[in-house]
Amino acid sequence: MELSTLFLQTLEITLPVFAMVFIGLGLKRARWIDAAFVSTASQLVFKATLPTLIFLSIIRADLGATLDPALLGFFALATLGSVLFCWGWATLRVPYRERGVYIQGAFRGNCGIVGLALAAGMYGDFGLSTGSLLLGVVILTYNAFSVIALVTYQEGQRADWRSILRHIATNPLILAVVVAVPVAATGWPLPGWLMTSGDYFASLTLPLALICIGATLSFGEIRRSGRLAVSASLLKMVTLPILATGAAWLAGFEGPALGVMFLFFASPTAAAAFVMAKAMGGNATLTANIIAMTTLMASITVTLGVFVLRASGLI
Repeated sequence: MELSTLFLQTLEITLPVFAMVFIGLGLKRARWIDAAFVSTASQLVFKATLPTLIFLSIIRADLGATLDPALLGFFALATLGSVLFCWGWATLRVPYRERGVYIQGAFRGNCGIVGLALAAGMYGDFGLSTGSLLLGVVILTYNAFSVIALVTYQEGQRADWRSILRHIATNPLILAVVVAVPVAATGWPLPGWLMTSGDYFASLTLPLALICIGATLSFGEIRRSGRLAVSASLLKMVTLPILATGAAWLAGFEGPALGVMFLFFASPTAAAAFVMAKAMGGNATLTANIIAMTTLMASITVTLGVFVLRASGLI
């Protein structure tokens, strides 16, 4: 296959996802949607439509093919490695009070929306089910490591682990995985009308969530991005995806499994990082700059990454 044809095929996978982000940006600038819409829609996605999408994708999956403990374990170790790498870099290059925010912004990806959407676009049902199972690992590791980083560099802050564990245990995405796995394992059938209604409801998830991401982008924040935001963004979108994906390949992963992991590693910084930084007294402005910059960078870095991996025959 010619490289030009392969590149066009890669664009067909990534462009629909990022087109929805820019549609959201356009709708916000045209004042067709506002902050209230984004807030309500984001809550709807997080609490209802995304858990439904995850539940349906898992119960339809062949767990023998998608439930891969080695993949889940490697992703957790890769996340830990990414945190330690960012921590070491921040210790050398970043002012003390900004290190926690920098570390979180550099490793915490938006896997639940952007990563899952790209996995679904590239691998269909396999991407959805594998990505949904990976989200359980993502939620546990990202929340724990973010709190550790932020607490370490914020004076007067203490980690309320009881509250953290409660939020993880009641997270709708975690609950969707916990409920779906035994249903899928036992093969318990659900009524056809319920599955169809669930599909209608779940189909709202990705376009609505991506539009909300676009509506929260701010070119003003990007223009105000300083050296730290640029550094964290390059770490998140270039350095870590290369290192983590390379490590996964050396560990023996290839094909769709490696592709899904790359898309999760290469996802832009999650909006949840802003909420946590603000709640714990960190530099919320720096976090917002990192989120905006990585989201715009993703349309280029993810596309190029997928193209290189496909051209190399690795995914």
